[in-house]
Amino acid sequence: MVGENGAGKSTLMKILAGVILPDAGTIILNGSARRFDRPGDSLAAGISMIYQELGLAGDLSVAENIFLGREPSGRLGWAVDFGAMRKRAGALFDRLGFSIDPDARVGDLSAADAQMVEIAKALAREASIIVMDEPTSSLSASEARKLLATVRSLRDRGIAVVYISHRLEEVAQVADDCVAGGRADSVEVAGAGGAGGIAFGR
Repeated sequence: MVGENGAGKSTLMKILAGVILPDAGTIILNGSARRFDRPGDSLAAGISMIYQELGLAGDLSVAENIFLGREPSGRLGWAVDFGAMRKRAGALFDRLGFSIDPDARVGDLSAADAQMVEIAKALAREASIIVMDEPTSSLSASEARKLLATVRSLRDRGIAVVYISHRLEEVAQVADDCVAGGRADSVEVAGAGGAGGIAFGR
């Protein structure tokens, strides 16, 4: 999803995430009309939102952030099984192809690694749709390339990624379809994976 500042990109995705209620229109998910009155409704439907300002707790570990509010319990039923939590977090990073210590303090991570923690958190929730709002805004060029490779990997595994950006060169590398907010009436992306370009028309 592309568009100039103020075009409503982030607002539309917040409606999808259940953060903002729509004034009109219908959300169709898997062929059925849906309404998300709260973020929990959207999460239960398999939608995970990664905001431009990441929603991570800097003083907690990577594993604790990934499973915050959904911590695995031990045999006693009430104590957190930190070993299982670390193991599950490590398995998620193995799927992503990243080496991040589950015990690392999130506040000490780079911006790129923090993005990976957010993606791992979405996968831990078994999200089928991941919305990323300007994910490369605070990344270096090399970090952005790694993130784009991760987006392509998620897409190839059947996870839908809504990628919000104003950087058209990034969109051309990852998008199968493209929607523009604002004054553009139509957008076409010819060939994902950098094979084509983006054409705006009226």
